[in-house]
Amino acid sequence: MEFAQADKYIIREYLGILNEKNLSKATLTRKFAVLRTFYKFLIINNIIEKSPLENMTGPKKEKKVPEFLTVEEIQNLFNLPDMKLRDRAMIEILYSCGFRIEELMSLDINNIDFFGNVIKVRGKGDKERVVPAGDKCLAVMMDYLKERRAAGLHSDIHSPAFLGDRGKRLEQRTARRILHKWFITAGLKKKVSPHTLRHTFATHILDRGCDLRSVQEMLGHKNLSTTQVYTHVTIESLKKVYEKAHPRK
Repeated sequence: MEFAQADKYIIREYLGILNEKNLSKATLTRKFAVLRTFYKFLIINNIIEKSPLENMTGPKKEKKVPEFLTVEEIQNLFNLPDMKLRDRAMIEILYSCGFRIEELMSLDINNIDFFGNVIKVRGKGDKERVVPAGDKCLAVMMDYLKERRAAGLHSDIHSPAFLGDRGKRLEQRTARRILHKWFITAGLKKKVSPHTLRHTFATHILDRGCDLRSVQEMLGHKNLSTTQVYTHVTIESLKKVYEKAHPRK
């Protein structure tokens, strides 16, 4: 068949055949993108006048369910002995507020309102948001700042919230390395990163009745669809509870 003879029905039939082969969504999406590029090439070179893929949408990508910690796993992390106050404060804020690691490292002390129980952060697109912070989280942060003052380290309101060993703002790479050490010490078997604490924050508060719009605001997501991935996690959690609790399951 000539390229010019192919229409959207033939393309759909081709995609249907591929779908029957149980290929992953990512593979189907990639093949559709290649076809789209190929037909653009044919148009540019005056081989065809119109693409059969015009106004066609490709296969939707699968949304991966994010990895998160259970309540028991996060508690094991907090119960670790001999953890530096700085490191504990970082973990507390990541879990309490759902920040990205780069957002945490950009914080200054004046971003933290210890009386109003909120932390102001600047996220993606330089967009500022204010997120509630728990009492336990802020208490640990306050203890860390007291420790800094006693050691003669920078602790005025314009100082970085977290300092490295040289008394300067803690670098993101170093923070990741520090946190990774504690994840291993806590015996966490799954692959855990600072972003896992963000996923854990969102999952746990949704499990306890927080509405999706509020979670979107706290995470700083532009679109609600980005936040909706966490509903897959909570639905799976509900299914497990149902299976254990329902007498006729």
